[in-house]
Amino acid sequence: MTVILQSNAALPRIPSLLLLALLTMPAMGSDKKPAAPRVDVQASLCGSPEQTIEALRLKSTGAPSDVWLFDDASLSLFNKGLRIRLRPNKKGAELTLKAADQDCAQLAPGVLPAGEGKCEYDAHGERIAGALSLSRTVSAAQAAQLAGGHAPVADALSEAQVRYLQSVPGVWPLPVGLRALGPTRVSSYAAKPYVVDISELPGGERFIEISRKGPLTQAAQMRSRMNADLTAAGVTVCTDQSAQAVNKLKSLLKP
Repeated sequence: MTVILQSNAALPRIPSLLLLALLTMPAMGSDKKPAAPRVDVQASLCGSPEQTIEALRLKSTGAPSDVWLFDDASLSLFNKGLRIRLRPNKKGAELTLKAADQDCAQLAPGVLPAGEGKCEYDAHGERIAGALSLSRTVSAAQAAQLAGGHAPVADALSEAQVRYLQSVPGVWPLPVGLRALGPTRVSSYAAKPYVVDISELPGGERFIEISRKGPLTQAAQMRSRMNADLTAAGVTVCTDQSAQAVNKLKSLLKP
């Protein structure tokens, strides 16, 4: 609240303590607490999709969607902790830049403009790391151009996405050999509190990931409960959790 002081003659007779309180009163809403950090506890599963659906009593959450990733033959973006993804939404498609290993509590000013993304934590096994996601919506026609390789991805990125890529050494301009990889047919299922995505690649390979979200402070408890639920259901968790993402990309690179 701002108080404008006038000359003594025009100044209303306000008790000194009240005047001091008015002058030092914080702006309305300035004491609003920031949202508590969230975590997405994830696990890659190595059983068959059919067995997983039955064992966890999963229910489909909608029609499958075709998702595209963008990288070059050397996986230059992935090796720098980056991923560019295109997936359909109600307005066309969502083009997302995701950056791993971020400190969500210490992002530089301007990195995450309001309404353009999020920063939350991902938990794979015992490892928890922040992940920055910057997204923008493109039209269905523009998405088709990107997926078909008829339009450069760099031209479709938002200003915030470009700024972030420019801040990563050796990334901008984007690799010359960058291309669309996919489509990956993603089918989503749920059984509260879990979400399960089953991804089928063009070559027939299938990958399964289970996840649940909650407060960062409860990550260990959620992981423990997830492991117990999967064991009770007889669902196999992949031994090497870190290899599943790169294995998927390598499979997408196959001619």
